[in-house]
Amino acid sequence: MPPRRLSLGAPDEATLIAEAAAIVTAGGVVAYPTDTFYGLATDARQAGAVARLFSVKGRRGDVAIPLIAADLDQAEMVGELGPLAHDLACRFWPGPLTLVVTARPVLPATLLAGGRTVAVRVPDQGVARQLAATVGFPVTSTSANRSGEPPPTTADDVVRTLGDSIDLVLDGGTCAGGQPSTIVDTTGEVPTLVREGAVPWERIVQSTGG
Repeated sequence: MPPRRLSLGAPDEATLIAEAAAIVTAGGVVAYPTDTFYGLATDARQAGAVARLFSVKGRRGDVAIPLIAADLDQAEMVGELGPLAHDLACRFWPGPLTLVVTARPVLPATLLAGGRTVAVRVPDQGVARQLAATVGFPVTSTSANRSGEPPPTTADDVVRTLGDSIDLVLDGGTCAGGQPSTIVDTTGEVPTLVREGAVPWERIVQSTGG
């Protein structure tokens, strides 16, 4: 059977997001729209939920899972944002910039793939931010697909690919697609480009005085 599917839209959108958040906090897996593609939300604090996410995606255990936060304060729940990260966050969030920061102990080792850093961003997309805000903690943001397959831009794509391996789909229409977020490592004294994306690297270098 396909997963439950909730179509987002006023006036009951907040109620639907609250229902999705309850599933996430109970250890479930929820697909939701972001500013690029559909992602999969689990409670990043729960090792069991993270393990299930790896299984749903068929993801290798040595590939860490990125997170989406509702705002800068929530991002600081999961990572230590030093001056460099804090400055970039203030300049580019909400938006398609992911910052790699030192992870806090609250996150399970499986989420970090045995490492000591976590990748986190605050997206432009309101539903993604609202979901994290309602959960009260950043949620996972890996794309809602099997590892190695194209990331989905519609709820139909999610259902077709993942079927009943997930609990719920928040249908927010068609996502914009395009380039993924730019990923920048901020754990050193200067920013290091990890992945080219929607925010040009030149803008980031210029913003830090490089």
